[in-house]
Amino acid sequence: MSEANYSIRSVQRVCDILDLVQANPDGLSLMDFAQATELPKSSVFRYLATLEGRGYVERNGDGDYRMGLALSGDRIDTVARRLLPQLEYLRDTLGETVNLGLLDGTRVAYLEIVESKASIRNAPRAGDREVIHATALGKVLAAKLPSSMVESILAQEGMARSTEHTITTVPAFMAELEKVREQGYAVDDEENEIGGRCVAVAVPSMTLPVAVSLSAPTSRLSREDVARVAETMKAVVARAAAFAETDQS
Repeated sequence: MSEANYSIRSVQRVCDILDLVQANPDGLSLMDFAQATELPKSSVFRYLATLEGRGYVERNGDGDYRMGLALSGDRIDTVARRLLPQLEYLRDTLGETVNLGLLDGTRVAYLEIVESKASIRNAPRAGDREVIHATALGKVLAAKLPSSMVESILAQEGMARSTEHTITTVPAFMAELEKVREQGYAVDDEENEIGGRCVAVAVPSMTLPVAVSLSAPTSRLSREDVARVAETMKAVVARAAAFAETDQS
């Protein structure tokens, strides 16, 4: 077989896999892809590994393969646009900076920042990428992942200490994620920056791994206020999620 014919067949196989990815937003297992394409699992794995490395596919919380950020740009923009009014509502209601973040590979990417109107405020920048172990957004998104995937991310990124409060061991972080799952929100209590406190909740019922956080100086967001703020955030985000999910489909 000529090299040209081999290349065309390879491209056709990649296209078949990408068609399956786009048709199944919740993700498919390696076996599902192998059965649908009638290819050996080893071959499908190599194709998927290459696509994952380029950002065209990613693994969801079950380890299945789904559409990656390289193919999700329009959906991400749609979700961010639909959630923006609710982010602004939270900012105006709670008076602090509100952020929309997405799990992008091994880090959290900040998609939207709605800054507090206060003269002193805690605010990242849109496009910033932060580690999962020292941020509320990272914790709440990691809590949705299998333990093996969390451990893999931590092994790749390490657990650098940003402040004296940063969690720097895997067992301690796993225990923190259990707490996040139980209470339904995550807290960064001066773990990323001294003087800053952050609360994050996951956006429910979304095919994209997104979450919303509120960042504030510790002088304005006490530990006693965290649970109340989190409940307000969960209620507002839940109302908005259904509309955003409808638009991204």
